[in-house]
Amino acid sequence: MFLEQPLLFSEKLLEGRLDQYLEAMEFNSDHIFLDRGLPDVVAYMDYFDTKYPEIFNKICQNNRYDLIFILPPWKEIYTSDNERYESYEEALKISSYLYSTYKRYGYNPIEVPKLSVEERTSFILDKI
Repeated sequence: MFLEQPLLFSEKLLEGRLDQYLEAMEFNSDHIFLDRGLPDVVAYMDYFDTKYPEIFNKICQNNRYDLIFILPPWKEIYTSDNERYESYEEALKISSYLYSTYKRYGYNPIEVPKLSVEERTSFILDKI
């Protein structure tokens, strides 16, 4: 749907991510991990050079995360499928948009190194 109607898709995606964020904020836990963040939607819209309403920015500015971890594309394990249709080269470009978008919203994304799952887990836990 994104390729046919990027704005409609992104509006629905942002709404779902906002619901997920608000629900997570109600948990009584010291640490909550979310796979994707609100600014991801803006990063993809920017990557595809698609206009979006100002409410996208307001939602990203008003709903903040404590830390941002980014796992960059990893050529040796990268695969495309029905959900991830981008080539590895496109994924690299999108990754740069993710970094710049999070920085624009005042974050300092932490890049998780390309290590084993256990080592990545330790890296993340050491940062929190």
